[in-house]
Amino acid sequence: MTNRAFVAGNWKMNGSRADIDAFVDQLKPRIDDHLPRMAVCVPFVYVSRLAEALGGVGVATGGQDVAGETEPGAFTGEVSASMLADCGATYAVVGHSERRAMYGETDDIVVAKTRAAIAGGITPIVCVGETLEQRDADEVEAVLNRQLGAVLEGCSDEELSKIVLAYEPVWAIGTGRSATPEQAQEIHAFLRSQIAKRADTLSRSLSIVYGGSVKPDNAKAIFAGDDVDGALVGGASLKADSFADIAHAMASQSATN
Repeated sequence: MTNRAFVAGNWKMNGSRADIDAFVDQLKPRIDDHLPRMAVCVPFVYVSRLAEALGGVGVATGGQDVAGETEPGAFTGEVSASMLADCGATYAVVGHSERRAMYGETDDIVVAKTRAAIAGGITPIVCVGETLEQRDADEVEAVLNRQLGAVLEGCSDEELSKIVLAYEPVWAIGTGRSATPEQAQEIHAFLRSQIAKRADTLSRSLSIVYGGSVKPDNAKAIFAGDDVDGALVGGASLKADSFADIAHAMASQSATN
């Protein structure tokens, strides 16, 4: 099992306390020492409950966003990295395409949130990805260079060593469509090559995961790419069995590489 292997779930605006309890009860029997690192990112209000329920299971808890500010203050509605950590979280999704598109998050905001997460002891899962229009216009590399480039420019080598990078083609999120295994590998290799220009050692150690309609029936094929280190799973992470199946697919693929 490579140290880069990582599978995370993003529940988005779904769930309840009862859902958390049922999910963990069903997930526990499926967890073993052969699985990759795992995390489940839930709405802020359920972070504490999930962290407590997952205690001792070996699966981490995460939030779905984090404030770009590091000090307490007049930031109504914001949740800092230190608050997330205080509630038991160790991960947070940063720069998801829905945050970028619906809530106006710019590359600069994503960088600020990435750095604030790290400063507060949270591992940011930093998302990049192109829209269908950008792909059709042959702008994929330009878009990814801009998004990733902002993070590379705005963070130190030490900070970069503490992130997870998630490639999420916007056209494959929640649509039922997924990048082909070949497309996923091609883009992951490109992202790793861009990181290598900054620091080759970092490029070899950084986890780059794929997100976009990952399901148990397509996970193993997607994970076959040498540069695909796992997944950021959306809808399929709401069910313990499907989430566990994806993690087991990652473990199985890692064992054959």
